[in-house]
Amino acid sequence: MMKAAVISLESESSKWTIEAMKKYFDEVDTLNIHHVEISMSGKRAEILYKGKPLQSYDCVFAKGSFRYANLLKSLTLLINGSAYMPISDRAFTFAHDKLLTQLEFQRTNIPMPTTYLASTITAARSILERLNYPIVMKFPQGTGGKGVLFAESFASASSILDALSTLRQPFIIQEFIETRGTDVRAFVIGNEVIAAYKRKAKKNEARSNIHAGGTGEAIELDDETKRIAVRAAQSLGAEICGVDILLTHKGPVVLELNLSPGLQGITQYTGIDVADKIAKFLFEKTKEKKNKTQKVGADKVLSGIHKAEQKEDSLITSIDFRGSRVLLPEVVSKLAHFKEDVDYEFVVTNDEIRIKKFK
Repeated sequence: MMKAAVISLESESSKWTIEAMKKYFDEVDTLNIHHVEISMSGKRAEILYKGKPLQSYDCVFAKGSFRYANLLKSLTLLINGSAYMPISDRAFTFAHDKLLTQLEFQRTNIPMPTTYLASTITAARSILERLNYPIVMKFPQGTGGKGVLFAESFASASSILDALSTLRQPFIIQEFIETRGTDVRAFVIGNEVIAAYKRKAKKNEARSNIHAGGTGEAIELDDETKRIAVRAAQSLGAEICGVDILLTHKGPVVLELNLSPGLQGITQYTGIDVADKIAKFLFEKTKEKKNKTQKVGADKVLSGIHKAEQKEDSLITSIDFRGSRVLLPEVVSKLAHFKEDVDYEFVVTNDEIRIKKFK
């Protein structure tokens, strides 16, 4: 039995994905991120959903906006070992911060716009004085084109800088690359781009995002652009994401990653059932992880049986958790000769449980 959960803000795209996953998984739960909390102490951490311990799942697809980056990172750190998760914990740190995204792209040699970061307003003004205009000024966090400002001249950039200094907002400065108001959203799943479409900004709007009124059309990317999109996703640790790219005369340039991309636009313009492709990928990866875990468990059991034959019936094996209960492996029950009509005494210490027949 394969059980999955989607932790999200329950957007329309998430609902599409959940419905598609029901065709593959035996059970799929919808979990609203607003009801997720994490309890931590010096000895243990626990994920709670609506105040109760989170159930065990074979697959957990967690996503949400930058406002939930810390929560998403934390729960991924806690879940990742026991369930398949397509987005790594580090992805929630890097992809939700434009500055960290650019730094990681720089480190992994992903082509990107020239980007500047200044420690003070004076230093930022010095950068503005030597740039060619127009330029782009961005808040590190924000989605859907929000937090992106365009300056046509040094004067307008200085005005924006003054406003930002009053608001005490961090920002980055980036070169403006002319593409006639267009960019490309490439949808990456695993090691391939499964769909892509070109977005064009509406009149008098620099942002090409569909939510900002942009329009789209399907596009077939060349192999080099696909390769760069996949590399960008892998550099941040995301197996499912949208990669925003500018197609320039010098080649593709990556702007950013979206860990929770909308499916409406790319489905509409490409005619590809992206939700189904996501669901199938999650199922295959989960099955792969589960088979690998079972093989490791079987190897441990066989090793344990071999050791048991040699030394006092000692056994090394994995433990199957069912909520807060523990299911003993069949080999343990057989070696211990447990019987249903017999009472047993449990001796429990911090790191050890001993079970013996009650006399």
